[in-house]
Amino acid sequence: VVFAGTDSYWKDEELALEFAACAPGTKPWEFPVWISPIAVIFNLEGVDSLNLDAATVAGIFAGEITMWNDDAIVSQNPDLDLPDLSITAVHRSDDSGTTKNFTDYLDKTASDIWTVGAIETWPTEFGGEGAKGTSGVVDAVKAGNGAIGYADASKAGDLGTVAIKVGSDYVSFSAEAASKVIDASSLVEGRESYDLAYKIARDTTESGVYPIVLVSYLTGCNEYLDSEVATLVKVYASYIISEQGQATAAAAGGVAPISDSLRQKAQAIIDAIK
Repeated sequence: VVFAGTDSYWKDEELALEFAACAPGTKPWEFPVWISPIAVIFNLEGVDSLNLDAATVAGIFAGEITMWNDDAIVSQNPDLDLPDLSITAVHRSDDSGTTKNFTDYLDKTASDIWTVGAIETWPTEFGGEGAKGTSGVVDAVKAGNGAIGYADASKAGDLGTVAIKVGSDYVSFSAEAASKVIDASSLVEGRESYDLAYKIARDTTESGVYPIVLVSYLTGCNEYLDSEVATLVKVYASYIISEQGQATAAAAGGVAPISDSLRQKAQAIIDAIK
């Protein structure tokens, strides 16, 4: 493997390992290439959009809020006539990067309610209905009035979606709102200049930022054993972060493009590959 895509950045202990494709003593670079908003989707007859804060979302998925006319939901949606109907919270039954990023949001914003941290495997103690894969979650939510789940926003279709409270406002998912989260976030401390690993600011209060996202990284060697491989990787990586490459990915997968400032930083890393 001479380069790879991943839904999370390298851990410190992983960076301590040797990388077979890289020249001895060198370490990999990494930078974000796509930002995918994760939508909180629901199926509630007559309702297309809801406003919810982090504590309420956490309460629903932790099994503490079980009815759609719970005061926590009603108080944030005073113009809606919410039914006396049980909530069916749908989660991924398989290990999932989407679950890890969704629960990281819950952990960073409502840890007093969501008490198990950022995890890939759903905790059985919180109950709910499990479904395999993104399509399984979407289908399960579609199948039942009163269901709610989380999924890649590009797959939300005509389901209702939640606007998440950020600061004093409620922010709906969009490519623009998702891409802003990188600018609101800080780099992981102690990393080299070619390692653009971001600690996502899930608890940001900045206006217009949608914080429930999955950030995909591209990673490869700073120096390769084969110079021809280095050239190919540079060409490929440059295309991926280019405006054309980003537009193609956005059209195909609904991901948010990286910002111009991040593109410039990534291009400098690519240009230095040997």
